[in-house]
Amino acid sequence: MALAKFSSISGRAVNVPGNDIDTDRIIPARFMKCVTFDGLGEYLFYDVRKDADGNDKPHPLNDQRFNGATILLSGANFGCGSSREHAPQAIQKYGFRGVVAENFADIFFGNCTTLGIPCATAARGDIAKISAAIEADPSIEVTIDVDAEVVRYGSESIPAEIRHSARDALLNGRWDAIAELHEGVSHVKELASRLPYMAS
Repeated sequence: MALAKFSSISGRAVNVPGNDIDTDRIIPARFMKCVTFDGLGEYLFYDVRKDADGNDKPHPLNDQRFNGATILLSGANFGCGSSREHAPQAIQKYGFRGVVAENFADIFFGNCTTLGIPCATAARGDIAKISAAIEADPSIEVTIDVDAEVVRYGSESIPAEIRHSARDALLNGRWDAIAELHEGVSHVKELASRLPYMAS
């Protein structure tokens, strides 16, 4: 089955402000003892969302106005720190389908792309405009337009860059290299059957 093609992602948004939000803050290491990634969404930003007893602390993801948001907004150098794949997995399992930030750590960006999560880079002032708009109206729809490289919110839009290789992969359904390899198994077997040194 072909991979999904992502020309745009739409939904409500939430802003988690701050620069240099690292992967340990996104998903603390003690929650990485899992066999699969299922359930990681529960622990997204856990240490800044919960107190020592597991009760909610003031945090955008604990604000009921933003329940169900699928677009995450943030600041500069998002996803820095360790290369743990659990961070984008936790973001996806929580329900986010796209991220808009000033810029991204390279490995985090790549891990997001291989999950089909568009990561759009935008100017700080433009992200602030979207943040102000969703603060005023949390129901406003935000769209990451991968094809046009803009982020739309309500009747407004801002420019947003998506790295060429990631944009091409998302638009053409080539964002998961392992899935692509699996899709090519029949072609590999067919070619192998025609190679004399593969005959048993």
